[in-house]
Amino acid sequence: MSKSILFTGVQPSGFLTIGNYCGTINRWTEFQKKYLCFFCISDLHALTILPKKSKESLNNRILDTLALYLSCGVDPSKSIIFLQSNVYQHTQLHWILSNFSYFGELSRMTQFKYKVNLNQNSPINLSLFSYPILMAADILLYQTNFVPVGLDQKQHLELVGTIARRFNKRYGNIFTIPSIILNNVGFKIMALQNPMKKMSKSDNNLNNSIFLLDSIDSIRIKLYKSLTDSSNPPEVKYDQYNKPGISNLLVILSSLTGKKISDLEIEFNKCTYQYFKKSLLDILLEVILKIQKSYFFFRKDIHYLYDILRLGAENARIHSEKTLCQVQNILNS
Repeated sequence: MSKSILFTGVQPSGFLTIGNYCGTINRWTEFQKKYLCFFCISDLHALTILPKKSKESLNNRILDTLALYLSCGVDPSKSIIFLQSNVYQHTQLHWILSNFSYFGELSRMTQFKYKVNLNQNSPINLSLFSYPILMAADILLYQTNFVPVGLDQKQHLELVGTIARRFNKRYGNIFTIPSIILNNVGFKIMALQNPMKKMSKSDNNLNNSIFLLDSIDSIRIKLYKSLTDSSNPPEVKYDQYNKPGISNLLVILSSLTGKKISDLEIEFNKCTYQYFKKSLLDILLEVILKIQKSYFFFRKDIHYLYDILRLGAENARIHSEKTLCQVQNILNS
């Protein structure tokens, strides 16, 4: 029996954070055992905000992202790793699906509205508006069964299903309707100094995010400066409304250790916040140092990285061409 298909993608727009890791990356090894996985480096999506530096800089970020994929457990002998722009079927299906997508539903995307508000003084690219359609093409091309996402992408995945059903209603069961995989814990890691907003690799305040390639000293400083509260005596308790900072740190620790938050509350009962942060730091450094050791090993072998992308693109084109041909044939019949 063939395996179900899982698709996931990351933009090469900046180094990955511990939020990315806790959200989905820490399950990649598990996913590879259960599914045929397509790991996409979404460089076309990264162009929604035009890079200020040279193309070479984007190429470097692509290789950085690939090396991080490998260091976080992605095995190119078990999964297909590819660069989005190397598989032309993505942009072809994107244009076709744009005819089955409505202006109103795209304008209601909360991520679009958030980024518009964030960049009020800058022109807004059309690609930022139509981003979810390309995302739909990414996923539907491979007849994807499962897509692991963070909570902020859940609305986009629901739109993917809407577009696929709309197409299927007219032309038959062409596309598989993907199911969403959300981590029970860690699906939304918040900013360290402002735990009311999501941790982001593009945050202007670098102290809000811990990156997988941060130095030990930087991680220590960021974690110790993270927001807690003024409870006296200190109380390590999950309460995202009254104790958002401590709740966020509990979620991170739970995601990294696999322990239930309720068990962690008992474990750190009557402990100081400093002791709690030190315990989290020890676990965090153990995870990150292991990733970093593997990352630098892979990153120096550029020829190996390009070989992975070349072979991944060839395999991705074989799989995606089947769906694209089916779509084109039904439209031309």
